[in-house]
Amino acid sequence: MPSIKEVARLAGVSVGTVSNVLNRPESVAPDTRRRVQAAVAELGYVRNASARQLRAGRSQTVAVVALDLANPFFIDVLRGIESAAHDADLTVMVFNSDKKPAHEARLLQMIEEQRPVGVLITPVGDEGWRDRLDRLTSRGIPAVLFDSSAAHTYGCSVTSDDVVGGRLAGRHLRERGHRHIAFAGGPFTVRQVADRRTGLAAALTPDDRLTVLPLPDLTVATGRTAGEELARLPAADRPTAVFCANDLVALGVLQELTRHGLSVPGDVAILGYDDIDFAAAAAVPLSSVRQPRRELGRTAAQLLIEEADQPDHHEHRQIIFQPDLVARPSTGGPGPDGPAARDF
Repeated sequence: MPSIKEVARLAGVSVGTVSNVLNRPESVAPDTRRRVQAAVAELGYVRNASARQLRAGRSQTVAVVALDLANPFFIDVLRGIESAAHDADLTVMVFNSDKKPAHEARLLQMIEEQRPVGVLITPVGDEGWRDRLDRLTSRGIPAVLFDSSAAHTYGCSVTSDDVVGGRLAGRHLRERGHRHIAFAGGPFTVRQVADRRTGLAAALTPDDRLTVLPLPDLTVATGRTAGEELARLPAADRPTAVFCANDLVALGVLQELTRHGLSVPGDVAILGYDDIDFAAAAAVPLSSVRQPRRELGRTAAQLLIEEADQPDHHEHRQIIFQPDLVARPSTGGPGPDGPAARDF
């Protein structure tokens, strides 16, 4: 690889002048700037970002530790993060903790060695993550939580109100005439799952019936398990609607109910959560509680960049977005060619 010294020699200028052309071109006379740029092009010179970052003591990257990259929700959040990072001329490193505390600990140790601008993380549910993040912040690497159960208790955070989301789901299903509603989700140690069930229960009356279908995880496969359980119930005992803790579970429930010859929403209405792209594209388009996923990611990244750039003047903030509900045919809402009705 050609060096900056070779560029300076070919252009007939000092190394400092080449550096100015690369970093502060407005400070260099036009004729000199053109000579340097021509030398860069002729030699095919590429700046060594690693060396520059090493001298600066930190990289120009933002580290993101997602809880589960198999869930499209996190992919959409990442798009928002990347948008904010791009605006700040930063790159993004993405890691998947896979909901495993030990793996998260190893990732954070590796990230610390990379000296990123900061870390965006949805921590795994155990409390050990606090010590791990405190170690980072003590070394000048700020951390911002997103979609986290500790949204009110640790530094900056960005999340959405899942209790409100659950309440929206319950009200929507009751307005569609449902009085026996199932909740499919788990584990309930995950704050988002517990809050969505809490919100659903709060929307019901003492005369309504709530059946809980606990699941070990929020995947299409566990959704099929819940759908199988619903399909095997006698019609008289079967809930007429199911609220799923996320859209992946809802898709699994839809697949299994359809396989058993049950009509959606005629026999069982289905309502999901997150409103991922697959929800609208399902065989029976799914009603879903929508979170502003990209905005959530972009806002979290902006808070992190602000804290990294102005650590002495930064004030921690906890930002909570409000979800809304999109009604589609799975709960008797508008058809695929109709509007995506926001009920609440």
